[in-house]
Amino acid sequence: MSDDRQLRGMLDTNILILRRWIDPAHLPDEMAISAITLAELSAGPHEVVRSDEQEAYAERARRLEILQRAESEFDAIPFDAEAARVYGRVAAAVIASGRKPRRRVAGLMIAATATAQGLPLYTTNPGDFVGLEALTSIIAVPRPAATN
Repeated sequence: MSDDRQLRGMLDTNILILRRWIDPAHLPDEMAISAITLAELSAGPHEVVRSDEQEAYAERARRLEILQRAESEFDAIPFDAEAARVYGRVAAAVIASGRKPRRRVAGLMIAATATAQGLPLYTTNPGDFVGLEALTSIIAVPRPAATN
C-alpha cells in the first residue's frame, strides 16, 4: 500500500479513464468524483476524430462505456457555491505559480470541488495541479504502462 493512500479521496477524470489498469493499492478506499468529471466524460465521445470510421466507432463506444460505468458507480459531487468560491483561490494559486488557469479550467474545478469537500485529489497528471499544494493534497498515481 502506498504511504500516500487515504481512506477517502476524489478521483481526477484521468483516473476514471485509466482505472481498469491502475493498481487499486494506489487509490483511496472510498472514492468520489466531481460532476465536472461527468461533464468531461460526457463530452469525450463527441471529441473523437479518426480517419478510420471503424476506429472512431470503437473509440466512441469505449468512451461511452467509461461514462456509463462512472454514472452507475458514483453519485457525483456537484460543483456548488462553496466550490465556486474555492475556485477563486485555486485560480489565484495557479497564477501565483506563473501558470494560466484558462487552459485547465475543468481540472481546476475538480480540484476546487475536492478542496471544498476536504478531500485529497488523486491524479495521474500531478503537473496539472502545481501551485495548489497549500490548498489541497494532490496524490500522484503512477500512470499505467499498458492501457490496451
